[in-house]
Amino acid sequence: MTNMMSFSFSSFSCIVLSVLAFSAFSLQAEARAFFVFGDSLVDNGNNNYLITTARADSPPYGIDYPTRRATGRFSNGLNIPDIISEQLGMEPTLPYLAPQLTGDRLLVGANFASAGVGILNDTGIQFLNIIRIGKQLEYFQQYQRRVTALIGAEQTQQLVNSALVLITLGGNDFVNNYYLVPFSARSRQFSLPDYVRYLISEYRKVLQKLYDLGSRRVLVTGTGPLGCVPAELAQRSPTGVCAVELQRAAALFNPQLTQMVADLNNQLGANVFIAANTYTMNMDFVSNPQAYGFVTSKIACCGQGPFNGIGLCTPLSNLCPNRDIYAFWDAFHPSEKANRIIVRQILTGSPQYMNPMNLSTIMALDSRT
Repeated sequence: MTNMMSFSFSSFSCIVLSVLAFSAFSLQAEARAFFVFGDSLVDNGNNNYLITTARADSPPYGIDYPTRRATGRFSNGLNIPDIISEQLGMEPTLPYLAPQLTGDRLLVGANFASAGVGILNDTGIQFLNIIRIGKQLEYFQQYQRRVTALIGAEQTQQLVNSALVLITLGGNDFVNNYYLVPFSARSRQFSLPDYVRYLISEYRKVLQKLYDLGSRRVLVTGTGPLGCVPAELAQRSPTGVCAVELQRAAALFNPQLTQMVADLNNQLGANVFIAANTYTMNMDFVSNPQAYGFVTSKIACCGQGPFNGIGLCTPLSNLCPNRDIYAFWDAFHPSEKANRIIVRQILTGSPQYMNPMNLSTIMALDSRT
């Protein structure tokens, strides 16, 4: 019995020493709030609380989530913010509209994202009541007032300044606006190159506002390969070749976004904004799915019609038995396995993927300040 106790005590001592010796990288991560803005790629349940058709709160969504229940994430399991939190050892953020987001839970951060939104206010109007990006930023201000009441203005400013921020916008401005219907209002108003320039100029205002509200470390993702998602293959590509016009849109938008981010950093005199080349991250496994353990990057796991790309993922849809071998979960969204590949590049990717630096470098730098 005594030997057991001394063994347990020494084991405990080792554990304590291991914890104390844990890297500053992880300690910094745990102390850091995380804020998420954007669309369905990063929404973790805000739309559950809204009257909208852009929802993922019923099966089979969430089939591989730890609770095996639909949470409002447009995924079979975890989405990109969940995996970032997991990899950095942080508690996952709650949706801002969740009633549980009170008291100390506010100090973890919040997810303001809403499926269906874009850079422009007229993007996603068919989804009715969604939290447009301007409103997401208003909620961020409201959040700061709530936290100020909890810990005071100075501590709140410190929490926001040291927080990690992720923003994902742009895809819906093409698929749910410019290309939503033939001869859409925006396509009659703008040629594609002019539309992209307009989007970038409007996005710059959003990022500047984030900075004005105290954000100092912001991951800005580009669009994925829009023409390669099962929904667009089903509508535009009987042979399964990525839809040319949507690929052209992504090819115009993403380099200009990276340049705009660099210009904004130069203007601010600091690397506040980090451009994540999610186009290339996705294209790696879309163009060579077998190299990443997928059997297909064309057919969605859940859906119906050609490539399972028509309509919504519902209990009546075709459903694959093994989500890990499908790059796409539904007609638009990557599977959890694909999201993990994307986050790996966000964390450790070369400048081809993360510019001017990856998230691991950011965390290491910030742990020293």
